Amino acid sequence: MSTVLQQNPASQPPTIEILPPRRGISLDLGDLWRYRELLYFLTWRDIKVRYKQTALGVAWALLQPLLATVLFTLIFGYFLELPSGGVPYPVFTLTALLPWQLFAYALNHSSQSLVEDRNLITKIYFPRLIIPFSSVSAGLLDFAIGLIFLLVMMLVYRVPLTWQVLALPGLVAYAVLAALSVGLWLSALNVQYRDVRYTLPFLTQFWMYATPIAYSAAIIPEGWRWLACLNPMTGVVEGFRWALLGIPSPLGGLLWISVVVVIVLLVSGLYYFKRMEERFADVI
Repeated sequence: MSTVLQQNPASQPPTIEILPPRRGISLDLGDLWRYRELLYFLTWRDIKVRYKQTALGVAWALLQPLLATVLFTLIFGYFLELPSGGVPYPVFTLTALLPWQLFAYALNHSSQSLVEDRNLITKIYFPRLIIPFSSVSAGLLDFAIGLIFLLVMMLVYRVPLTWQVLALPGLVAYAVLAALSVGLWLSALNVQYRDVRYTLPFLTQFWMYATPIAYSAAIIPEGWRWLACLNPMTGVVEGFRWALLGIPSPLGGLLWISVVVVIVLLVSGLYYFKRMEERFADVI
């Protein structure tokens, strides 16, 4: 059921018209543009809250991928001597860790975003999609800082850039959509089922090792490669390595599976989120 407020002359009170609910589910994505200022302020709020009263500040955006790179390099690169496509192993790993860090941030923060903003949801109207969108957008700052660090690493290890780097903006957008596709599902589910918060640590850890970050996709047996491509982050990681390092993916044409999975998750996540949106204020 929807309510329409009709404007009347100043001498008369406004007329409220109650309309029956519309059939089907409308995404109303145009509301995101109309409320773009709110999206900006919520994103900026998340960034400030994250680094408020921290001694290192934005240095945390470098420490997380840096420490993971050192650990993976020692275990997988030095001790296990896994192949890295002829690229220095630290650069090989860091290239995959950057989009993964963006995805993991969105996975954890967007899933909790609606519950954490319950006071805002229950008091005023605005498109609820803005909340998980702002959680994903806030992670772009860490990604940008990490990308600068990666370019410095490539300069130190003398890894040249190729023409494929022109595809990087599109791959960043693809990584954001992959993060958002999962974040929409988890944020909506977490409103009704608070078990989501307890499964997140296990889900994040399992997902990281299921993604070819610390290892090359070349070590995956050919009969299992289609299964690896069902992971939406496989296409993101392989795309980043191709764009920044010029390494052709051993998965080849199977990567279209990851693209299709992201599209299906994103579209279905949007519809599920909009379907549950009317109940958020009552259930949360």
